[in-house]
Amino acid sequence: MTAEQTRHSILLVDDDANDRELAQIVFSELAAESGDRANVQILSGGQEALDFLSRQAAQPGQLPDVVLLDLNMPQMDGLSVLQAIRGNPATATLPVVILSTSRERSDVQRSYTLGANAYVVKPLDYDHFHRTIASVLDFWTGQNQVNR
Repeated sequence: MTAEQTRHSILLVDDDANDRELAQIVFSELAAESGDRANVQILSGGQEALDFLSRQAAQPGQLPDVVLLDLNMPQMDGLSVLQAIRGNPATATLPVVILSTSRERSDVQRSYTLGANAYVVKPLDYDHFHRTIASVLDFWTGQNQVNR
């Protein structure tokens, strides 16, 4: 398998069904455009994401290349998920990109304080959302060197 054919693994965690559906459409379109069919896992809650990551961490090389994490989720918010990811030695270095509609300075600062690798404001219109996701994935699954 060449570098261009490498299957990338992406975990999106977002409680909003519309945002999950929109992201799935974008992931499918990006795969069609690039020919790279990434392994995309889309989950709706924080605890579900931590359970998934725990199972993946138990198998060498199975953690995702990047986690796209929403902040505002019920039961367990994104900051709590981020803190748990960073607190687990098996996932501590996993790239986590906060993908949120919040532009609140306190959310941005707290995300970085807890170890987020990036903070991206989720665009509201489809074309901008598509370009943003494409850019994030290009960096985290293309240019970034994964620490596995």
